[in-house]
Amino acid sequence: MDARCVVKTVGVTKVFGDFVAVNSVDFEVNDREAVGIIGPNGAGKTTFLNLLSGLYMPEEGSVFFKGRDVTRVPPQKRIEMGMMRTFQLVHVFDNISVYDNLALSYYRKLEGRAFPPGSVFTRLFRKDIEKIVGDVLELFELDKRSTQIVSNLPLGSKKRMELAMAHIADPEVILLDEPFAGLGDIEIDEILGILTHYIHKKTIIIVEHKITKLTQIVDKLAVMCDGAIIACGGCEETLNDPEVRKSYWKVSEDEQVCL
Repeated sequence: MDARCVVKTVGVTKVFGDFVAVNSVDFEVNDREAVGIIGPNGAGKTTFLNLLSGLYMPEEGSVFFKGRDVTRVPPQKRIEMGMMRTFQLVHVFDNISVYDNLALSYYRKLEGRAFPPGSVFTRLFRKDIEKIVGDVLELFELDKRSTQIVSNLPLGSKKRMELAMAHIADPEVILLDEPFAGLGDIEIDEILGILTHYIHKKTIIIVEHKITKLTQIVDKLAVMCDGAIIACGGCEETLNDPEVRKSYWKVSEDEQVCL
């Protein structure tokens, strides 16, 4: 395996009943590379992220992280190894504050456990934790919302908070599932501004439908269709690949796809 390769799958397949959601996928992402995954609804994109993050186990094939076979390694262990996953539907603790969510994420990184023993939140206000969380709140422009209960936040702020929770855990690999879903253009541009800070500093894999936004930040694109990756490479080259034009864009060979 190439020493630069951080995430790799070999022949990964996931089946639900008679439905093949991911079909023998070979995939590689190098260190500090940003890769976008696009495709129609039902193409297998989110299922593939679930295989990478350990939420699903494949029926066939293998998943590698930094050269180690992690195919049967559970999600929590992959987080500890440096792989963090976000979701299309924001996964946060709605009934506690913004500060508490970030502090819990940081505590898990420090102590290797999701919750402090004994009194759940007392340890989240240690001086070292308060300083780190405060800096991250400011970086993500959430400092004025730190005491708000998360369920009261607008969606754009929740998405920023989920990214802040990933940031504070300092993973090597960030897997993002439709970070722009449900957001307006202004909110998307805010998230793009945040993601720009990670480009070539972290390894990033992003599933997204908003291609014009996605191509602003990724090094290459992979296109999934019917559970398989039908093309992967530079953005313009991939979008104009004959198989992508036929299966994804539904355009003729003579038509050009412009970014």
